[in-house]
Amino acid sequence: MNYIGSKRTLLPFLQSSIRSIISEPLEELVFCDLFAGTGIVASTFKPLVKQVIANDFEYYSYVLIRNYIGNHQPVPRRNELIKELNQLPPKKGFIYEHYCAGGKSNRNYFTNTNGQKIDAIRAAIENWKTKNRISDNTYFFLLASLLESADKVANTASVYGAYLKHIKQSAQQELKLLPAEFPLTPQQHAVYQKDANKLISSVSGDILYLDPPYNQRQYGANYHLLNTIAQYTAFKPKGITGLPDYQKSAYCKKNEVLSTFRDLIARADFKYIFLSYNNEGLMSVKDVQSILEEHGQYQLFTQKGYQRFKADKDSDRSHKASTTDEYLHVLRKS
Repeated sequence: MNYIGSKRTLLPFLQSSIRSIISEPLEELVFCDLFAGTGIVASTFKPLVKQVIANDFEYYSYVLIRNYIGNHQPVPRRNELIKELNQLPPKKGFIYEHYCAGGKSNRNYFTNTNGQKIDAIRAAIENWKTKNRISDNTYFFLLASLLESADKVANTASVYGAYLKHIKQSAQQELKLLPAEFPLTPQQHAVYQKDANKLISSVSGDILYLDPPYNQRQYGANYHLLNTIAQYTAFKPKGITGLPDYQKSAYCKKNEVLSTFRDLIARADFKYIFLSYNNEGLMSVKDVQSILEEHGQYQLFTQKGYQRFKADKDSDRSHKASTTDEYLHVLRKS
């Protein structure tokens, strides 16, 4: 997924920086990713550490990390289930009616064909779970597979704050459900869907990785349709874009972010804390340094000229490429 704040291309920078700080063997340590998003960082460390704790408040993110982190052994009959879902007849359900041009709303997030395929697959997954045909692990594997497959054919400029007037090329492709492959490990891991500042008091470990929102863009709004597919409960979509009600993060509010971050660090029971942030964030480098230095030894790594998130190149909403400076703040907590 072309995801706001994704660390996929920054993984070598993150790994080398973290390894340069930590002298202990990673396989003996507990790694916590408190704002996990799509789970790319947590998934990278999953095979390397003793245990991963992953969390994200947004439900679509929880579905992804529940699969990528929570699942650690092969899914039974996965190919058979994927094949059966791909062969389902179309269904005019909630997604088609409210987020496709042919439905009652005239929104253009998916083609009519793909909207009906999403409805058919999502309804079948829920039915299988209700009838105990599949386990919780399989349920989240299939849901994660659907979210990622649907995102590939979404008619948006990468985020769901708006849809495109005309169907772009990638959105014209028919949805094909592909398996969301996850790293296999012998050990189990822990996954949560909670407010980070509330969860922090009940978890502990060795490495705490923080990647909170940088600015005023709310993930609940930018990825609302993934939440709608994941939750699949009826509501009255609001406005042109069909937004549901959503909770706003304090990390996206200029007048709340510093106090919220200070509270998180004060209550974190971890030896090493790593914060990913950039030079366009609501908190300045000096803000972060001042807060972290209250609790131990501080260090800063910088990756300059990192290409920032931008919309799809083939859409009529594409943005001019630009770069930013990515910071990795480090605290050895005393």
